[in-house]
Amino acid sequence: MHRRRRPLVLAVCAGVTVAALAASMTSAFAATIFTDTFTDGDASGWSKSGGTWAIDGAGVFNQSNAGSELARQFAGDAGWTTYSVQARVRPTSFGSSSGLVGLAARASSSTRMYRLALLGSGRAELQAVNGSSITAIGSASLGVAAGTWYTLRIEASGSTIRGFVNGTQIASGSNSLVGAGRIGLVTAYASGGFDDVVVDSSGGGTPTTPPATSTPPSTPPPTTSGPTTPPPSGWPTPTSSQKVDATIAVSGTFDGGLRRYYGIGDGGQGESQDPMFELAAGATLRNVIIGAPAGDGVHCEGNCTLVNVWWEDVGEDAATFRGGTTYTVDGGGARSASDKVFQHNGAGTVYIRNFRVENSGKLYRACGNCSTSYQRHVVIDNVVVRDTDTIAGINTNWGDTARFSRVTIVGDPDRETSICVKYKGVPKGSEPTKIGEGADGVNCFYAPSDITYQ
Repeated sequence: MHRRRRPLVLAVCAGVTVAALAASMTSAFAATIFTDTFTDGDASGWSKSGGTWAIDGAGVFNQSNAGSELARQFAGDAGWTTYSVQARVRPTSFGSSSGLVGLAARASSSTRMYRLALLGSGRAELQAVNGSSITAIGSASLGVAAGTWYTLRIEASGSTIRGFVNGTQIASGSNSLVGAGRIGLVTAYASGGFDDVVVDSSGGGTPTTPPATSTPPSTPPPTTSGPTTPPPSGWPTPTSSQKVDATIAVSGTFDGGLRRYYGIGDGGQGESQDPMFELAAGATLRNVIIGAPAGDGVHCEGNCTLVNVWWEDVGEDAATFRGGTTYTVDGGGARSASDKVFQHNGAGTVYIRNFRVENSGKLYRACGNCSTSYQRHVVIDNVVVRDTDTIAGINTNWGDTARFSRVTIVGDPDRETSICVKYKGVPKGSEPTKIGEGADGVNCFYAPSDITYQ
């Protein structure tokens, strides 16, 4: 993971005037103008005001003096007006209930800014700070705990200021204290760590955070049938084969009796291929082997259940979850997915359990650039992984979560398989960027005991 630090420079170049470039800042939350992950150990570009700062071996920018009245690091351009700034923030200690660790936007001086603060009292508060005068724009009681990572974001557009914690808006209001300024990392009578700073330009368009779903799940839902142990090492033998010339529509339950279905599409990665099966809301697909070519696999138009479904050679995607809120994959397996096995385009939660994946790019990917964005969740339990680059990819700026338990990774002595990769979701037409990976207790949930290597 390499750091990119890209403050926007207003200059005359190749016929682009300063005014024209400045006007480009009025686009929707789409253009990344600054990022810093601190993984190179370099804090150049940041200016310090108070505190004791250092980047540790894990690439976290820490302020360690909990007795400092105000400790700040600033970066960016004093002329920035309409933008969003996001960072992962971890309080490590609070000197008092009024101590804080937070993120700043539109900092016109070291004491004049908008600040989203995690307080020692357990609250998160969006503040307009003018020296010793602090106006609360809004707050929420979150039970803030030392040692826990939180994703903070401030969106500033005109006089509208909004604050988000872990993808959920906790405050929004109108305030005209300051119209332009830099970003900042801030502590007061507290110590903390900071990572994955991202600044996007904006003009008051669609916010970077989509509508939130229900509380992220912690465990898979109970299943009424299907396998309860990991699938066998070999793929099942089809009872027969059936060529398919047009998409099979499924409502209710379709039991294929382990028949192989094949014949849709060309086996490639074309996005426009038809699915082999299209499941209506509430449908169940059971005991099916999908051969090659398989087009775009299975489309779930609403809540759906896939029980003991096997993909012998994934073409575009094995299954795409589109219109519902709860999708369950119980048993079965997939292999030879050059990109991803399960694509999550709709809202809600995908449960993947008792499943085997081999020779694939990703087992699960929450869409990072769909025309409509949502907060998405995945719960992965009791799966066997072989020759696969990534188990799950999620968009942390939208509050996605991934939970893992009983994951067995086979034939990976160098532990090159990524468990949970974090991306920055973007509008349709742009490409998401990878911003990190690994368990953090905020978006990616697993312990070393949840992952077994064989």
